[in-house]
Amino acid sequence: MENFIIYNPTKLHFGDEVVENLGKETKSYGKKTLLLYGKGSVVRNGYYQQVVDQLNKSEIEIIEYAGIKSNPLISDVEAAAELGRKHQVDSIVALGGGSVIDSAKIVALCIPEALNAWAVMKYRVKTKEATPILAVLTLAATGTEMNGAAVVQNPETKEKIGHWNPLSYPKHSFLDPSFTATVPEDYTAYGVVDLIAHAFESYFGKGDSPLSDRFVVAVVEDAMEFGPKLLENLTDYDYRANIMLDATCALNGILSYGKAGGDWGVHSIGHTLSVLFDTPHGASLSIAYPAWMKLQKKNNPERLEKLAKQLFGSEDVDLLIQGMEEFFVKMKSPIRLNEIGIGDDKCEEFVELMIKNNVSGYNYQLSKENLREIVDFMK
Repeated sequence: MENFIIYNPTKLHFGDEVVENLGKETKSYGKKTLLLYGKGSVVRNGYYQQVVDQLNKSEIEIIEYAGIKSNPLISDVEAAAELGRKHQVDSIVALGGGSVIDSAKIVALCIPEALNAWAVMKYRVKTKEATPILAVLTLAATGTEMNGAAVVQNPETKEKIGHWNPLSYPKHSFLDPSFTATVPEDYTAYGVVDLIAHAFESYFGKGDSPLSDRFVVAVVEDAMEFGPKLLENLTDYDYRANIMLDATCALNGILSYGKAGGDWGVHSIGHTLSVLFDTPHGASLSIAYPAWMKLQKKNNPERLEKLAKQLFGSEDVDLLIQGMEEFFVKMKSPIRLNEIGIGDDKCEEFVELMIKNNVSGYNYQLSKENLREIVDFMK
């Protein structure tokens, strides 16, 4: 078992109508906030107005930045940080899913000292403080509501990368399952895929921690039980609540106790798909994970055999891979590149960008030949 430190300063508010506490908690940081949100769904679905009403009740001045896209852009982060500096905001309220909250984390690091956002992402500058973040989650998927990680892409450099910083944890996160009830079927499914992928990344991290392995299996089994039920009834509060809690637990640290932080090779592959073809994150992972498992079956089968036994009752790795592919298909998430319009003519570009960006895992290293094999498995 690896040495580890437990640290999670986020205060999580979970359940029906918890957003009613947003104004009071925001006001504790000052009277002016930067409200960050996406491209309009939160407005159409009424969540924006609920948040604004709570902030208005507490007499908080609101500065708005809208338009954060799925697969968030560094240009939006820069613009939002500049707006926050200009108006000298005391806090950031991030209303949305992982893209919005991830963006808010880098904005928060850039505001106090006018730092360059991409330099922050690449660890080229030292961050000393951050503007407090209050997150209101509208998509159960990434777990960003209770961790210090953020992922942002730069189309100019063709990179989609992660940044972890202890200053980036939201001070408060508000998780009302009803705020996810309007997420459409495809992105609901992608969220379930994403949380399972996060659990797997911990499982395949360096270190032997049987308790953490059991936590991983419990989260995955829960998601595999409630995910299909949720697709059949997208507005069911209890199904939404279960998936929301699964997603938070998948990446708030508890699955990595005694591990060295996870592998993350599959996520690196998925990020390359997203930055090249704007593939939804969850869709990239349902394609990449079975392919990665097929490679590791040949090179490093031991952990796969253990996971197969824990999830499907047999050490047969083929059964594990088949079972996960069948589940992803059941969730209507793609498992092959051709399902998202990527043919053989685009595969070499995909491989070359992975090589250029040094795509690999922290535990299972991926050679250039490995990356080509994985892409072949993805076809």
